[in-house]
Amino acid sequence: MRLPPFAWPLGAYVLLSLVASALSRDPATSFIDCKELLLTFAVPLVLAAFVSATSLNLGLWAFLASAAAAAGYSLAVYLIRMTPGERVAGFMGHYMTQAGLLMLFSAAALALALFLRDKSRWAWALGLALSLPALALTLTRSAWIGLLAAAFVLLLIRKPKALLLLPVLAGLFFLAAPKPMKQRALSIFSAYGASNQERIAYIKAGLKIIGNYPWHGTGPNTAEVIFQYPEYGLSEQAKKNVHLHNNLIQIAAERGLPTLAAWLAFLAVALVGLIKMLKAGRGPLRALAAAGIAALVALFIGGMFEYNFGDSEIACLFYILITLPYARRSLGRREDMPSEP
Repeated sequence: MRLPPFAWPLGAYVLLSLVASALSRDPATSFIDCKELLLTFAVPLVLAAFVSATSLNLGLWAFLASAAAAAGYSLAVYLIRMTPGERVAGFMGHYMTQAGLLMLFSAAALALALFLRDKSRWAWALGLALSLPALALTLTRSAWIGLLAAAFVLLLIRKPKALLLLPVLAGLFFLAAPKPMKQRALSIFSAYGASNQERIAYIKAGLKIIGNYPWHGTGPNTAEVIFQYPEYGLSEQAKKNVHLHNNLIQIAAERGLPTLAAWLAFLAVALVGLIKMLKAGRGPLRALAAAGIAALVALFIGGMFEYNFGDSEIACLFYILITLPYARRSLGRREDMPSEP
């Protein structure tokens, strides 16, 4: 098994997270939180599981079916027993988790619908059509922004002229949306909105924490305790939250700047590898590379407004989506190898 190049900086992120836990303000809490690092084994598991085109295709169909079921269930629950303004969580325990998963699926589905050349692209387009209203009903702005960023990148690569349609479609979706959804969307541009003000306060507090603990942070899963201190200037309402609403700030505050550098290197190496496969690949490989790029863009941009990488379900799906192209490429290499006499 040949691990992707991004496995090395990802491994450094894991190692530095363990170091940060050992030096944590609360090592017991931090080491318990480190169980999330086991999710990185999704990378070799994907490579080990999909050893044939048949198994990979079955995995993709299972992914599509599960996402469609989750989206369909969310829509049904909303129509049957919820009122406008309630945030739909689907099968998940929290609507933010639901939003992050639907964001990644929608980004991947759009990529596969755009880049696949066979009839299966219509199935992905249908899945996308089902997931978009379910994502909208979570009322999660960070996920909306992440998906829009992914859509922009995909259209820029595949159909640049279609970028003109993106604001038109977004506008039509906005006009058709119920009032609570419109208000939520418009709140993105309100600098004085309560949640926007809190996010600014979290960034300021996070930067102060990073300044006090630059090398190893306060320790994984301890920022919510540390930012209670008066010196960080958070309001009583803001102190009730459990994270800093930003991947970069959260990782640096809890794990230190070297760990943040390793995480950014992981994303950069993954992006470079996916771009290379997009340029050199054909058919399904190119489509999966595009899906990986879309997932990465969505997670990173959405993560500027939410600590989505700290959600285990979202992180696990992200690892899978950026590894699938490598699994597909390894199939091509096996097929090119000469058979034994």
